This record gives sequence, structure tokens and C-alpha cells, in this order.
Amino acid sequence: MQRHFDQDLANLKDQLMIMAGHAENSVNMAVQAVVERKDDIAHKVIANDNILDELEITLDEQCINLLALKAPMASDLRLITVAMKVIQNLERIGDEATKIARRALELNREPALKAFVDIPRMASLSIALLKSSLDSFVHGDAKKAKELIQKDGEIDDLNKQLNRELISFMLEDPQKITRSLYLMVVSKSLERIADHATNIAEEVVFLQEGSDIRHESHKS
Repeated sequence: MQRHFDQDLANLKDQLMIMAGHAENSVNMAVQAVVERKDDIAHKVIANDNILDELEITLDEQCINLLALKAPMASDLRLITVAMKVIQNLERIGDEATKIARRALELNREPALKAFVDIPRMASLSIALLKSSLDSFVHGDAKKAKELIQKDGEIDDLNKQLNRELISFMLEDPQKITRSLYLMVVSKSLERIADHATNIAEEVVFLQEGSDIRHESHKS
């Protein structure tokens, strides 16, 4: 029974990383659709959103089956509950990627607003944060997870900076309002992706140390 449980638990981790790969790929493609103005890539992101939805349902089922299989030890129980939260965050990252892709389709119908909008930098930082948070989960590295949580502020600052710039565009030229608003949505989605990556890092700390630090940054 224990060996069967351990095998199922290992399989859950493997499937979770497959889901993480899909989420990361969706974000990369969505940003590419914005930056390179490619409708076909945006359509792929939107079409592939159901993959993450299906993985969420499948992996949640696996978690529930693991909980029902036997009375897990406290450490196993914590791992399963954290895995369910990671799965939820990955699915929401996929939703944000789809949102970016939909805005890309709208933006591609208009002339480019600005060649050097800082969307690629935000995307790079958000994806790096996601990768590192998942790496800390796989390796059980609470120290690394805590370091990552501090990096979320940089992406928040970039979002605010970009919003200020886009507001100035709208004030200068009303014809830029719609495109500026679409780019604000893209920027906000990237900031939310970083938030979800931070959530995963916080869950790693809980998994390894048993301490809930989810609201400490807000208090400070």
C-alpha cells in the first residue's frame, strides 16, 4: 500500500511539472503574439487554454484519490494540499496568458503604439519568477522561495511605471486610448502571473517549514 501511494505521489509531481511547462509556454507565446504582432500565435494560446483546464481537473482528482487512498502522514498531507494550490495557480496563469492573447488580437488590428514598450522585460521577469518558484517546489528549497518573494515588488513597480507612461499617451492623444488600455491589461496580466508565481513560492515555505507567510509582505 505504501509503495503504491509513493508511486502515485511521484506521478502527481511529474504531471504537475508537465502542467507547469504548459503554463510557461502559454505565457511565452502570448507575449510573443503581442511583441511580434502575430495573430496565429495568439489563436494557439486561446485554443490551448483547455489543456490547462483539463490538467487542473485531472490533477485535482489525483490529489483527492491520494487523500482517500490512506490516511497520509502529516508531511504527505501537507504536500498534497500544497500541490492542489500550485495546480490552481498554474491554471490561473494560463487564464492570464489567454487574456494577453485576446488583447494581442485587438492590438494587432491597430498601428503599433510604441516599439519599445517594456512588456518583454516584465514578461521575462514574471516567467523567471515562475520558473524559479517551481524549481524551489521541486527541490524543497524554502530559502530560495523566500528570496523569490522579495522579487515580486520589481514587477509591481514596472507595472505602475508602464501605466503612468500609457496614461500620458492617452492624455496627449485620444486616438491612443484604446491601444493604451489594451496594453494596461497585458501589463496587469503579467503582474498577476508574477503574483501567482509568488503564491507558489509562499506555498513552498509552508510545505517545508509549516509556516504561513502569505500576508507577511502586505503587513510589512
